[in-house]
This record gives sequence, C-alpha cells and structure tokens, in this order.
Amino acid sequence: MRLSQLLKSKLHHARVTYANPDYVGSIEIDGDLLRRVGIMDGELVHVWAVDHTSRIETYAFSGPKGVVGLNGGAAHFFNPGDKIIVAAFALSDEPIVPRVLLLNEENEVVRDMTPFTVLG
Repeated sequence: MRLSQLLKSKLHHARVTYANPDYVGSIEIDGDLLRRVGIMDGELVHVWAVDHTSRIETYAFSGPKGVVGLNGGAAHFFNPGDKIIVAAFALSDEPIVPRVLLLNEENEVVRDMTPFTVLG
C-alpha cells in the first residue's frame, strides 16, 4: 500500500478576527465552518497568508460564529483582518474529494467550492 497526503479540507479567504499571543497556541475557528469542511477539534491544520508570506502549522479548535483567531506564537505571524487559507490533509491510498468553502470578510460562506457540490 502506498499512502499519499491529500487535501481533505480548505477554508479559503477566511479573515483573522483576533490575534492573542498570551493564549496557548492554536487557531480558533467558527465551529460550523469546521464541521462543514470536516476538520476536528485538535486536528493539525496549515494556515497560509494570502496577502503576505506567513505560513504556519497549528491545531484547530471550535469557536463561536464568525471567529477565526490565532493564539500563542501563531498570533505573531497574523493580524486581525488578514486574509488566510486554512487547509487540512489526510493520508489515503484512494482519491479524496476535498471539502472547500470560500468565505467573505465576515467569515460567512460565499460559495461551496467542493467538487461536484450542487447548491439547492
């Protein structure tokens, strides 16, 4: 068996709502968004800046509606208002259809970009 690391989840163009260096490290993300893309509390995620060069790995945990906050050391790489991409990967020996959501400035879903998704 050969495993490949494949994209499974992506929140595209999320906006950072806070950066708190005094909290133990992580990224807090609207729990509804996490559920929609299949990211679990404690799961490793990649966080990539859209408008500058910061890229980190941390773990995600559920927060209130609209929140995307960087904590601990991660808070030194991002500022409120920064546009980011949050991605999670899975090891698999079969293809994965990633769940992808495009967000607006308020971290609301603008478009479900999951391949083959039909919006009602």
